[in-house]
Amino acid sequence: MRVDSLWTLSIAVPALVSFTAGLASTTIAQTPAFPARGNVPVTIRRAEDVSSSVRSRDEQYAQIAQEVELLERQNSLLKKVVRLVSPTVVHIEAIKEEVVNERGTATARVESRSYKQEVRKVEEAGSGVIVLLGNANYVITNRHVIHDAALSSLKIETSEGVVLKPVRVWEDPSTDVAVIDIGRTNLPTARVADSRLVEMGDYVFAMGSPFGLNHSVSYGIVSAKGRRNLELGSKAIVYQDFIQTDAAINPGNSGGPLMNLRGEVIGINTAIASNSGGNEGIGFSIPINVAVMVAKQLVERGELQRSYLGVSVERAFNTSSQGPEGDVRPQGAFVKVIKPNSPAEIAGLRHGDVILQFDGTSVENDDHLVQLVGLTTMEHPIEVIVQRDSKQIRIEVALVPIPTVH
Repeated sequence: MRVDSLWTLSIAVPALVSFTAGLASTTIAQTPAFPARGNVPVTIRRAEDVSSSVRSRDEQYAQIAQEVELLERQNSLLKKVVRLVSPTVVHIEAIKEEVVNERGTATARVESRSYKQEVRKVEEAGSGVIVLLGNANYVITNRHVIHDAALSSLKIETSEGVVLKPVRVWEDPSTDVAVIDIGRTNLPTARVADSRLVEMGDYVFAMGSPFGLNHSVSYGIVSAKGRRNLELGSKAIVYQDFIQTDAAINPGNSGGPLMNLRGEVIGINTAIASNSGGNEGIGFSIPINVAVMVAKQLVERGELQRSYLGVSVERAFNTSSQGPEGDVRPQGAFVKVIKPNSPAEIAGLRHGDVILQFDGTSVENDDHLVQLVGLTTMEHPIEVIVQRDSKQIRIEVALVPIPTVH
């Protein structure tokens, strides 16, 4: 069995160079000091000294035990959380077809007449988490875990060994999110957190099937947020806002949950940055807010409906766009163009506005705004805070589906 390949980023690492310092040294011949002939004095330990030594060691063990009790209480919390959430995490096996040409190279299925091709079946493993959408149970995972696998070739297994039968699958390549309908309504489901509240330094743990070892746990912290523009696999993942963690994520963890110490899902593990293909301390997870929003649309509509604001923003944003030199660091997106009859024009946005907040989230730059707009639901008007003429103005915008280009 081959575990699924997480998207792997290539990172340039400087070669390690070993330096040896040359030190001048002088060797001096010395005659070892042997004891003088005759009787050699022998130290005899009294029974009282031995007893005192034993008591001292016992006291040290007792002190250590008291100090370890605090750590054990903290570890007991983590074990309780893991036991609580384990039933909501599933192991996924997918049998896929690979094309092997006459050179013996495995590739995706490609229409090519250059070489004779044969198709072989490959079993890959990944993970998923059971969530409640509406009144039914669904498994959220990564698209690349199940893509190219027939419905009948998917095996989903709970931590207790119960095999779940997939009924239907939805996929979105732009976010690498997939949803599996398992036709159940009575399974334990994961509790979902608000991933916007996640902060660097938060303790987290990842669950999944690294290298096919199902329902494994690793522990770490959130090491960064808002990782975008990563070169991942086929480059189909255009909407990125990853949570970065040093919790061990390996091939097979894809689709599994990243959780906080309350047992709430904050992300779906998706990718690693590695030279070796295994964990090197940098993993990436899709924020659960994004994953759930996409999952709901896939179930309700069959596809992700992207939102449209109708502005072009300045890519070369700098301090001169925001105010006098010396103000706070550059932040936000500078509005360069307002599209006619767009939600932005109807709401009253103007050329020269600097969008500082969008739906309660601070806008870092133009790329961040594009991500936010595209993945924001159209269920209600969105509050936008802009800076105009050195004043902050609140504007409500009703987003619409992105126009279809013919």
